[in-house]
Amino acid sequence: MPPITPCLWFDTEGEDAAELYTSVFPNSKITDISRYGSAGPRPEGTVMTVSFELDGHKFVALNGGPDFTFTEAVSFQVSCEDQDEVDHYWSKLSEGGEEGPCGWLKDRFGLSWQIVPKALPELLGDPDPEKAQRAMAAMLKMKKIQIDELERAAA
Repeated sequence: MPPITPCLWFDTEGEDAAELYTSVFPNSKITDISRYGSAGPRPEGTVMTVSFELDGHKFVALNGGPDFTFTEAVSFQVSCEDQDEVDHYWSKLSEGGEEGPCGWLKDRFGLSWQIVPKALPELLGDPDPEKAQRAMAAMLKMKKIQIDELERAAA
């Protein structure tokens, strides 16, 4: 299968977004910046695309103009080992953005993220359906996922 690279459409904030994302995720970097030339459609010299990697995963940020914006129909899910990782990603990505329900947030650019501890699908998939439902009921009341509260509710 050929590589698939998500292309994220921004108005003018592609470089700022790439700088934020590469600062939040380990082993990440901006790999290339291209600029509009005299043919346009934006002013010559302004950033057109920013290629970047998040822990080896390639992305492109395109400054394509205000015609399109992000919706929750597409989000990036971050699978976290523990509460410290949940807290880290939640804090960094929600800053200037919007906290949503059940581990979802929008960053300051409007891109949706799901910050999910690995314990969540384990608790929701517990073979004891009552335990799983108690975990689900607790999760539905949360914004940022709190692992200890989920575990208490499930028990």
